Amino acid sequence: MCGRFALTSSSADLSDFFSGLDLDDFPARYNIAPTQPILVVISGEGREQGSNVADRRAVLVRWGLTPGWVKDPRDFPLLINARSETAIGKASFRAAMRHRRVLIPASGFYEWHRSSKESGERPRAYWIRPRQGGVIAFAGLMETWSSADGSEVDTGAILTTSANSAISAIHDRMPVVIKPEDFSRWLDCKTQEPREVVDLMQPVQDDFFEAVPVSDKVNKVNKVNKVANMGPDLQEAVVIEKPLKGPEKQKPDDGQLSFF
Repeated sequence: MCGRFALTSSSADLSDFFSGLDLDDFPARYNIAPTQPILVVISGEGREQGSNVADRRAVLVRWGLTPGWVKDPRDFPLLINARSETAIGKASFRAAMRHRRVLIPASGFYEWHRSSKESGERPRAYWIRPRQGGVIAFAGLMETWSSADGSEVDTGAILTTSANSAISAIHDRMPVVIKPEDFSRWLDCKTQEPREVVDLMQPVQDDFFEAVPVSDKVNKVNKVNKVANMGPDLQEAVVIEKPLKGPEKQKPDDGQLSFF
């Protein structure tokens, strides 16, 4: 599950990471929440003649995928995540898996560890970031929803997979991370069928991420149900008394929105 993430890297760093991606300057975002705009990287129409740089473009989409066949989004669940194991066969994600695979830049994501109900403990928030720092790319899907009046909304979701042994103590799911050497394969929807990129939708190696315990400010909302805290202090480590325990059995994750 991935319900909040951050993107704090500079435009220059993102451009380098995605091989010359053309980006305008934008502010660091420490608490990206569902329904907000997120940056996604898509494949372009081809390479410029004589250029070795991959043709990729960055666009903004709403976080929460809406399939094109939905009549009224108000009557449809907010799909912020898609289970990679079943996305190929799900009606909501099938077309996007085949035609609109994207990369979602991130600096890391937040996750909540839930103790047993008997313990009475509140969920503990963690900031999960790459040990080496820098940018990462989540596997994502994109759909454009069109209303009856002809207006269009680009929407997206993050693909998740089973958590590796390092993250499973916090949660049983984690975002799929696509490595730079696999960007072209993932984005190539013309020659790479969904079944041919299944090998990319695996948990990242155990030592890739580190989990930093943080305060619960990341999940605070104001009176109109909007994200209240958005500063760098959200990622400051806090001291916890009890170490993490092993994963507990959880209900199946259907890839839809959870408010933690």
